[in-house]
Amino acid sequence: MPVGSQEGQKTNLLQAYPDAHLLQSPEWAEFKRHFGWQAQVFSSQSAYAQVLFRSLPLGHSIAYLPKGPLGNDWSSLWEQIDQECKKRKAVFLQVEPDLYLPLPPEVEAHFSQGFIREEHTLQPRRTISVTLQAAEEELLAAMKQKTRYNIRLASKKGVIVRPTADVKGFYEMMLTTGNRDGFAVHNLDYYQKAFNIFAPSGKCVLLGAFFEETPLAYLMLFLSGSRSWYFYGASDNTQRNLMPTYLLQWEAMLWAKAHGASEYDLWGIPDAEENELEASFSDRSDGLWGVYRFKRGFGGQIVRSSPAFIKVYKPLLYKLYLKYRAGRMVD
Repeated sequence: MPVGSQEGQKTNLLQAYPDAHLLQSPEWAEFKRHFGWQAQVFSSQSAYAQVLFRSLPLGHSIAYLPKGPLGNDWSSLWEQIDQECKKRKAVFLQVEPDLYLPLPPEVEAHFSQGFIREEHTLQPRRTISVTLQAAEEELLAAMKQKTRYNIRLASKKGVIVRPTADVKGFYEMMLTTGNRDGFAVHNLDYYQKAFNIFAPSGKCVLLGAFFEETPLAYLMLFLSGSRSWYFYGASDNTQRNLMPTYLLQWEAMLWAKAHGASEYDLWGIPDAEENELEASFSDRSDGLWGVYRFKRGFGGQIVRSSPAFIKVYKPLLYKLYLKYRAGRMVD
């Protein structure tokens, strides 16, 4: 089947799930294709799943189902997925459902046969979700007082937020942010591909915070149905006293709200209970602790997503993978 026809088929199947997670979209499949993944869609009358496959040496692969399946009767998909995994000599299939805890009993039942429950996931387990259905005044009122103050300060001092297509400038600022805060940064091609693939359909916007035409911060926001996600953000080392990132985050929420989103996902905080987060955020800056200090100010609810469920096809190779993963986590 021609590529265009395949993409059309995926889009038609997804119409039944308008609020599907971005990671189940055809655009995400196209995006990941540029970085070594192949997507395969599986469907039945009441369920849908997009699985990503990545090739390994000697003809093996790994299979990953992020933020799915969609629909109700997931059991109607497992035989199809299982056959494809065996055909591609998958070492394992990792499923990360698009659900917050606690999981409904019927979901647990879907994975009761042949799957291993795994607390470690590729996507962040814990996040802050902000409901955008309230009026702007109510959204501001739900924020921490200092956050509201910083938003108003940035605006008063002349910081302007507007959409931009300057992905190169965003990337260069990402390098600055990564060096300052100690996190890894993708290459320019990664961010450019994401923007080029998602922006034409209105599923992505790059916002910049400017002071006298000088960029101080950038934010790349993604949208799908009534949901939005703050995936990537960057800020410069200069003029930080103008609080550009606060106004930028607020304007991103307003942009998402104006484009039909009722949920704003701040995407990733430390995977700790709320009482520990609140007790420790002022003393820690490692990992995601620094961003939690910032994100907590915007209100919302702390939620934890589903664990992974893994089906192992090659037990020995899977054990080797776990040792490799443990080594990377230590490093």
